[in-house]
Amino acid sequence: MKALVYGGPGKKSWEEKAKPLLLHPSDAIVRITRTTICGTDLHILKGDVPAVEKGRILGHEGVGVIEEVGQGVQSFKKGDRCLISCITSCGRCAPCKSERYSHCENGGWVLGHLIDGTQAEYVRIPFADTSLYRIPEGVDEAPLVTLSDTFPTGFEVGVLNGKVSLGKTVAIVGAGPIGIAALLTAKLFSPEAIYLIDRDLFRLELARSFGATETVDAGARDPVAAIKEWTGKGVDVAIEAVGTPATFDICQNILAPGGRLAVVGVFGESVTLRLEKLWIENVTLTTGLVDTKTIPLLLRMVLAGRLDAGKLITHRFPLDQIEQAYETFSQAAREKALKIVLQK
Repeated sequence: MKALVYGGPGKKSWEEKAKPLLLHPSDAIVRITRTTICGTDLHILKGDVPAVEKGRILGHEGVGVIEEVGQGVQSFKKGDRCLISCITSCGRCAPCKSERYSHCENGGWVLGHLIDGTQAEYVRIPFADTSLYRIPEGVDEAPLVTLSDTFPTGFEVGVLNGKVSLGKTVAIVGAGPIGIAALLTAKLFSPEAIYLIDRDLFRLELARSFGATETVDAGARDPVAAIKEWTGKGVDVAIEAVGTPATFDICQNILAPGGRLAVVGVFGESVTLRLEKLWIENVTLTTGLVDTKTIPLLLRMVLAGRLDAGKLITHRFPLDQIEQAYETFSQAAREKALKIVLQK
């Protein structure tokens, strides 16, 4: 089979690899029909995730068709269409029983990280019964790729950790796929206002069309001054969806007293925590890797027409053009890219 293989920082290649085999009774082999590229994949290529070894097949998002199941798999059979969670869950350990699947003692974030991932023609999924979700017949698969990671991350780590609710003011720093996913799911809670901060004018335009109250071009205007001008005291919730010291600092400086800073971005370097200012403001800071516990809810909302997951998709490529797709995604501002779907 063909797969996108990590060759060390700055190196990747579309090459021939052995088709995966069942290793455990709980495994399933999935034939990938659609996958995508995540900002985390770019962090891996930069060398920000040293646990990823040379030779690893990248990718942790996708949908596909069950090709083969182990003897212990009870909920799926050959030919079933399925959504792959970016988080592998055994369903039995203490963290899993507390819905902290990202800390599963036998899984967690392993796809495209510690084991081979989904940017390939086939992938082995451990603990298939609790790491896959059935897709009904007749449903467009492409938007569902965003439910593997993007929407659960924006929703769980951003919106739910930030406790977005009726009448709150929210600022999202970063209008990439995760930031837009946070915008679309935050709207479901009817906050008073949602502000988007970025330097990408195309993405800010998308954010306005998707319902952002105001947007700030951080390259042309001081975002802290803009937020304070609009709100007077700052926002109730700041969602950091980039992962840089500069964007983290913006979030620290736009919070109202009693505010919550929900960190979603993947950080490859240290930041300065302004605790000397935050403690007296009763600020709460949350971090976290997505658990994907909301995938069933998000899937129902998409199927019911309450959440238009397809809004995130701006580009589509054949799977064998994945290197071109990476170039497009890595030059998102130039290419006006948000989320890319790769189709087999």
